[in-house]
Amino acid sequence: MTDALVRVFDTEENDRTLRFGDRRISITPAVEQAEGGPLSAYSARFGRGERADLPAPYEEVWVVVHGRIRIRSAGSEVEIGPGGFLHVPEDSPGEVEALEDTALVCVSVPAH
Repeated sequence: MTDALVRVFDTEENDRTLRFGDRRISITPAVEQAEGGPLSAYSARFGRGERADLPAPYEEVWVVVHGRIRIRSAGSEVEIGPGGFLHVPEDSPGEVEALEDTALVCVSVPAH
């Protein structure tokens, strides 16, 4: 049996937070590829009205902690709010838009 270490994270920004220029979008890594696991996890924050392209070269599951987002992809549109889950397939085309100030928890496979 290995000595697994259970760690706790939250969605608050910290010294590892990455910001995207003057936009109100940030990502805070929690679990990264360098740690040797099969997945990555991070929190993301979007200020109301911010938009970002959706494609990523890995699969992700997003959970909205607070706020509300709209996803446009492949001719469809969905909105999700607190407690909602979203599966984002690898290389999905589309756009995410924050309808309110929003915090997400995201898990990616494989790790990056």
